[in-house]
Amino acid sequence: MLGAIIGDIAGSVYEFHPHKSKDFPLFSEKSAFTDDTVMTLAVAEALMNGGAEEDYIASMQRWGRRYPDGGYGGRFFGWLFQKEPQPYNSFGNGSAMRVSPVAWFYDSLEAVETAAAVSARVTHNHPEGVKGAQATAAAVFLARTGHGKREVRSYLSARFGYDLSRTCDEIRPGCHFDETCQGSVPEAIIAWLDSDGFEDAIRNAVSLGGDSDTQAAVAGAIAQAEYGIPPEIAREAYRRLDAPLQTLADDFFLRVMKPKYRR
Repeated sequence: MLGAIIGDIAGSVYEFHPHKSKDFPLFSEKSAFTDDTVMTLAVAEALMNGGAEEDYIASMQRWGRRYPDGGYGGRFFGWLFQKEPQPYNSFGNGSAMRVSPVAWFYDSLEAVETAAAVSARVTHNHPEGVKGAQATAAAVFLARTGHGKREVRSYLSARFGYDLSRTCDEIRPGCHFDETCQGSVPEAIIAWLDSDGFEDAIRNAVSLGGDSDTQAAVAGAIAQAEYGIPPEIAREAYRRLDAPLQTLADDFFLRVMKPKYRR
């Protein structure tokens, strides 16, 4: 989960200022968490509260209202303040950016994919929105349970129909800002598939020049599951969270992730 937060913070500077190179400061004075981090932690809380649809709604609304300047999409921002919130058929990548805690909470691929769909459908009930969340969660789960990149690539390609045969170098020249699941999640997964370490996955994702914070969040979530996180990178990101977000992140790690963490 912290891998997603790190990706969000590292990519935040470049979301609307594409950087088509892996040569950039991983953190700067302008690096900050966005809605990707807030909603990732909201999902973590919802899981600890029961993981039902109403738990996701309650946690997302509570944390979203607490951080209203996170950079939410227009329809999602409106959803945050509805008394009786309804899904709005979105296929945006918001369902994928927030889903990584699901892959740590459950202990079978079937349960992870089922729960990922529940977490997505409270807002992103379009089939592509659900698929993006499921594919991301499945990748994190498979990586954390010791499956290699070749096996993960094969499973995701067959299960979700994503073209994961490309490389970052092939994607980068034509990549542009795209906040749909189908236009950003496969590329984010490839950023991890093409990597040789945690930081390299983040740099790959940002260097594509697309929806940098969200794609780096997805790549970072999977990369954490495979590689772990270098302590100095974890510290740099952690200090950019305020006390309530730090407390929630700590709670989820200690209660859910620590017993399963291999790195």
